[in-house]
Amino acid sequence: MNFVLPNEVNVTWTVMIVLYPYITGLVAGAFIMSSLYHVFGRLELKSISRFSLVSAFVFLLFAPLPLLIHLGEPLRSFNIMITPNFNSAMAGFGFIYSAYLLLVILEIWFSLRGEFIRCARGIGWKAGLCRIVVMFNLEETDAERRADGKITRFLAGMGIPLACLLHGYVGFLFGSLKANPWWSTPLMFVIFIFSAIVSGIAVLIFLYLIVAWINRWEIDRACVNSMARYLWGFMMVAVSLELLEILSIAYKQTEEWEILARLIETKLFLSYIVLQFLIFSLIPFLFLGIAVLFRLKTRIADGLIWLASSMLLIQVLLMRWNVVIGGQLLSKSMRGFTSYFPGLLEREGLVVAVVIFTLPFGILYLFNRIIPLFPSHPKLSEGDSSNS
Repeated sequence: MNFVLPNEVNVTWTVMIVLYPYITGLVAGAFIMSSLYHVFGRLELKSISRFSLVSAFVFLLFAPLPLLIHLGEPLRSFNIMITPNFNSAMAGFGFIYSAYLLLVILEIWFSLRGEFIRCARGIGWKAGLCRIVVMFNLEETDAERRADGKITRFLAGMGIPLACLLHGYVGFLFGSLKANPWWSTPLMFVIFIFSAIVSGIAVLIFLYLIVAWINRWEIDRACVNSMARYLWGFMMVAVSLELLEILSIAYKQTEEWEILARLIETKLFLSYIVLQFLIFSLIPFLFLGIAVLFRLKTRIADGLIWLASSMLLIQVLLMRWNVVIGGQLLSKSMRGFTSYFPGLLEREGLVVAVVIFTLPFGILYLFNRIIPLFPSHPKLSEGDSSNS
């Protein structure tokens, strides 16, 4: 705590600002997986395409919630739209978020319009809700279905750069702060984009396998294997960029490196070196490599892929923590550090963070009760040993 400036003793950007880029990363990664099917014709991903698109939408709804909780006056956030300032990097999120949310809503409407119409023809509260969604138009022709498919592909293609902008903006915001040597690097926004894709693919695999196991579905092997290969490839790029970033700073041996080396060796040694790289990067890399390159029993392969996905979700969260919190532990005097640990029941504490993160999963469950998010899967027989 020596030589820490008085206004830097308390960390300003807390766990909510860690959660915000984490949830937006899930959005970007899930949407890109959906676009691989709709735009690039990766047919093996059909089983997960609808679920990934709706997941992107649900996570997108909750992405700004940590920011609103962090703000002292959350209602003032609407001033971005009422009195826009196009020169403000902070206001940029509002514009990108609004455009992306509208695009995702339209893509869901066009891609699932047939499902909504079929549901609307029934009775009950679900049918009534679906009638409102389709604006009481219960007719559907082959020409309309073809038009819906073309519009969906167009929107999915438009959404890919918007997804990169949404999360790359977060990395740009940190990387443009020249006063903080831990953040000020041109690689920051690229790292955020690739780690976002990693977390998005990982959460889809994590949820898909859990849902399949609970319902005793026969798992779509081509889909899971394809997602595992994509996850393995993107995580190699993301982790390599993270290592290149710190190695480039160390190699240049600038005057900031002396204090950054002390920061890594002391305050961030456990969370950055041990947890982020040695445990939650290296082990998933080995698990995915074994699952992708070797012919294993189905149960073992699925277990390795699921464990790797779970660990990579933690790895990306650790990366967000080390960037957001780690950058604030360093005093601008370049001669001291502060400390931070989140409270439990505070407004920006761990309990609130857990609630915010789990709410999207509940919304996904409710959405699935109205419109099934997975195609019909054959059930496993009682004697199926799940071996291949």
